[in-house]
Amino acid sequence: MSGTYENERTFEPLPPPNGRAFATSWWGRAWLKALEDTALDGRQLKQGRRLAREGAVGAVTVRPGRITAVVRERDGSRHRGDVLLQVLDEEGWDRFLTMTAERAGHIAALLDRDMPPHLVEDAASAGVELLPAIGDLEPTCSCEAWDHCSHTAALCYQMARLLDQDPFVLLLLRGRPERVLLDALQERGAAPAADEPTRARGVSAHEAFAARDIVAPLPPPPALPPEPGEPARLDTETPPEPGVDPAALEFLAADAAGRAHRMLADALAPGHERRAPDAELTMEQDTVRLASGCRDGRVTARLAAASGRRPADLARAARAWRFGGAPALRVLQEEWTLGAAELARAVAALDRAWAGGERPALRSAGTNRWTATGGHAQLRLGHDGRWWPYRKECGRWVPAGAADHDPAAAFAPLLADGGAED
Repeated sequence: MSGTYENERTFEPLPPPNGRAFATSWWGRAWLKALEDTALDGRQLKQGRRLAREGAVGAVTVRPGRITAVVRERDGSRHRGDVLLQVLDEEGWDRFLTMTAERAGHIAALLDRDMPPHLVEDAASAGVELLPAIGDLEPTCSCEAWDHCSHTAALCYQMARLLDQDPFVLLLLRGRPERVLLDALQERGAAPAADEPTRARGVSAHEAFAARDIVAPLPPPPALPPEPGEPARLDTETPPEPGVDPAALEFLAADAAGRAHRMLADALAPGHERRAPDAELTMEQDTVRLASGCRDGRVTARLAAASGRRPADLARAARAWRFGGAPALRVLQEEWTLGAAELARAVAALDRAWAGGERPALRSAGTNRWTATGGHAQLRLGHDGRWWPYRKECGRWVPAGAADHDPAAAFAPLLADGGAED
């Protein structure tokens, strides 16, 4: 909630962000970049973030060219911080109003509390810089620091949250209150009157079609990076909320980045090179998929507990997944009886795979599992006709390699390590 007095708005103290980012809009992040590129002391910025996260910033007053708030330290002391930003002169505002009045989409965006990049870019082309650049945010504080201190830094972080909610706050800081700005646009026949709220949120089809050439065509897609990006590190100075595991979140972020990279690679590939879309996974399958790519024992233990599996069982399933995804997991978990025709085809495939007398002794009880004499090696037949090698370790069957349509090729890894011998 805020109070408004002509050229001034005062915003009540905001609650702590509780782990959320200070800025989620691109213009809010641009504001913080100007702060972080300007400040000389990173330690003061860090302390300012801490104060803002603790809810130490009081009511924020915004007026043309200045934002002000009282910031409370942990010891109870209070300091008034101000941050100054140069206002636009009359000529600058005239250029901005002229540019905006010619763009129906810009007016609609502002009325929807949005500041799209092309509005800022068009304003810059008209010689009007809305967002602050490096060095534009000038601090002053009762603590008498000559550069950004923790108090003015905390104020700027809080300001980013206000900008997220309403870009008119930035325009006020640059010198024009919302009502004055809209009245000026209305005089130019560009903005709806105050008694026309139902028309303030939209643009007519005629106007939208007429503006079709304003937005430049999309550029060609960027080159695909060779690897997915690294996720953000979450080991901040703020302790996590109960039940939140930063390591698990970092792992999930890395997994999401990897999947997004693969999807983008498929989207940018020529049509004949695109892979078929992955089938939708069940919760159980996706848990195993996650475990197959995890190297953090704590995260793997959480996956096992959440899925109701013993860690050793999840490790076996993850190993199968690495060899062949969902089909390999099904072969691990399921045993099915072969029909007479299926059994005959399986026997014929085994007979063709080896020259006379070379075939290992494999027996089956009519199921898709064929075990070698000695009981330490096994071939499993999948529904797609591929054979999967298994070996016995510590009394349990574990996947030993990738599948192959040739039983002899699938069996080769078991011969290499002696797994087929008694």
